[in-house]
Amino acid sequence: MQGGSRNRSGPQKDPNSLTSAAQGVVFHALPAGGFQGEIPDFLLPNVSEREAEVWAELWRTPQASAWSLESWRWRVVSMYVRWSVRMEDAEANAALVSQVIRLGDQIGLTPAGLRENGWKIAPTEGEQKATGTTGKTRSSSRTRLKVVGNDE
Repeated sequence: MQGGSRNRSGPQKDPNSLTSAAQGVVFHALPAGGFQGEIPDFLLPNVSEREAEVWAELWRTPQASAWSLESWRWRVVSMYVRWSVRMEDAEANAALVSQVIRLGDQIGLTPAGLRENGWKIAPTEGEQKATGTTGKTRSSSRTRLKVVGNDE
């Protein structure tokens, strides 16, 4: 493989960046309260009790609201669950840990994975009040600067 862009090459897009906004990068807000819809069936055979528990927990995360619209991701989420449960074993090796981290990125469970998927978790109303944010976009520093002459 030669040339061209690669996944994770260069700086990550920043949901708070004016440069990203100018390039038309749009981050889709996921509900902070998580997904409230019906949880689909686990897609891999022979589901264990622990896998069913982790599957149900994941389907209440904010990311699950995006997965619910993209059923093609459900198998990857299932694989993440299966391998992350196996990673809980004290004998888990580094290759397994690495694969679970990669799958977590793919399905948006890490900060890097959220950015990679173009998602952000929307602040709750309480968080907006506490931080004084309103969800409005930032203005450019050029519009906030005041030019001062030498005589002032």
